[in-house]
This record gives sequence, structure tokens and C-alpha cells, in this order.
Amino acid sequence: MKIAIVGPGALGLLLAGLLSKTKEDIWILDKDKERAGLISRNGIRVEGVSGSWEASLKATHEAQKLEKADLVIITVKAYDTKSAVSRCKSLVGPDTYVLTLQNGVGNVEIISEEFGEERVLGGVTNMGATLIGPSKVRHAGKGETVIGRMDGKLPVEMKRIRDIFTKAGLDLKFSRDIKSLLWSKLVINAGINALTAVTRLPNGKLIEFEGARKVLRDAVTEAVRVAKRKRIKLAYDDPLAKVEAVCEATSTNISSMLQDVLKKKRTEIDFINAVIVRQAHEVRIPVPVNTLLTDLVKTIESSYNAQK
Repeated sequence: MKIAIVGPGALGLLLAGLLSKTKEDIWILDKDKERAGLISRNGIRVEGVSGSWEASLKATHEAQKLEKADLVIITVKAYDTKSAVSRCKSLVGPDTYVLTLQNGVGNVEIISEEFGEERVLGGVTNMGATLIGPSKVRHAGKGETVIGRMDGKLPVEMKRIRDIFTKAGLDLKFSRDIKSLLWSKLVINAGINALTAVTRLPNGKLIEFEGARKVLRDAVTEAVRVAKRKRIKLAYDDPLAKVEAVCEATSTNISSMLQDVLKKKRTEIDFINAVIVRQAHEVRIPVPVNTLLTDLVKTIESSYNAQK
């Protein structure tokens, strides 16, 4: 199987490295010519929960060189989804599946506009990865990955994808209600990511300080209220307890949004807390905490040059 991973961030490189162990035809598609060359020449180094190891990878900035892929995995930041879709058009044929393992809600719809809903798989992953160099990744945590089509169908071709992930040591499961899982992860991210970016705290510290814990609980409560009004069934009976459990399980993790803020890069706030705000407006529910978190993160982004 030819698998093209679009986006050599932490998750993209970790996936590519793990999948390369299967001897399948694994490629990285990068928009950066120099970085693609670096990865092709030197491979990647991984450290963390899966040990310390290296992997040789093929990378290119020219999608045309790859011809058609059997599976395209998109791992770019959510705000880059449209440009990533444009870059990988030549990879997608009538039998290609496109899998998004990105943060937030809205990526499936953006990808489906180009390739059709029947070719797109939504996914959520609990794997933790941190980029510590252009070709070095810390495997911060193991966890299952769940994928599925928005229409709930599970085509037989998906079994081949699961077999390859299993061979790579990855825990892959299928869901007939991937929308529920995408929203459930959105609720978790809405409670954690922006708050870490504002406070500069790792995940676990959010529930150690009463003020931060209260804001987290209020943000999650608002998000759950919006999901219920939209009749979206969440995967957890007690979403608030789940978010706090995630904080404990990933206590030392620096969230992706905090990583972006520390590097003075654009964040994915528009696809996380701002989604809650937009959806709440549609169903006429007040969400003051998510609104405030959105405004604060956007202020941090726009004031990078003014910060000391």
C-alpha cells in the first residue's frame, strides 16, 4: 500500500516512522523543499514511550512524483487544511481514501468538498507527539486511533488500513459514529488547549489550581450544552470527568496550542473554542468562557511582536 502523509509535524513524522516498519511504501509530502530533503537524507529520530529509534523515510515537496496513493493521511494544522488538499490533489484517485487526524471540527467537511464524502475518513488519535527538531520527535504517549466515515459505513477496504496500522504497533479501531468522537475530542480540547496557552501551564497543572480548574469546567460545560442542543451524542457519560482524567493522564504534556504560542506561531483556536462559539451562536446559547478564551488566544497571537 502506498501511504502519503501530508504534513511533517510531530504526529505526521511519528506516524510515518511507525508505519515505515511495515515495509509498505510510505511517503512524506512536505510544502518545504529543504525540510523534505533533510528528512529524505537523514531520516527521523524518535524518543519516548516507544524507545529511542531511527527510521529512514522518503519525503518530497512535489506531489506529482508520487502518482496515486492508496491512503493519504492529513496531519497539518487545521488552518492549513485547504492548502494541503490543494497540494495533494494529484495523489487522490477513485480508490484513494483520505484520512484526517487533525484537531478541531470542520476538517472532514473541507476535505469532502474536494474529494467527496465517500473518500474521506475522519479520525481521532490519543497518541501524544512533540516535535523537538525538524526531524526529531518525542513519542509522548501511546493511545488508540479511531477512524470512520461520516455516513457510518465501513467499506471492506478499511480492514486493510487497520491491518497495516496493527502491523506498525498502532491500535486502530473503527466507529460508525465518527462525528460523536470528533465532537467529544473537541470538548476535551476546548477545555484544555486554550487554557494552557493562556496560563502557560502543562495539562496536569490545570486541575491543580482552583482558578484554572473552574475555567476548564465552565468551558467544558458550555461545549457540552452546545453539543446537546445540536443533538450530538458525546462518547462519554461524564465529559467533565473525562477532560480532568485526560489532564491527569497527560500531566506533563505541553498542548499543541501552548507549543504554538511558545514558538509564536498561529494556533488552531478557530477550529476549537471558536467552533463552540460559532455553533453556540447558531443555536442561541451563551458561551462567555469559550468566547473569552478565544479572544485571549487571538490577542496573544496578534501581539507576538509586542511581547517580551
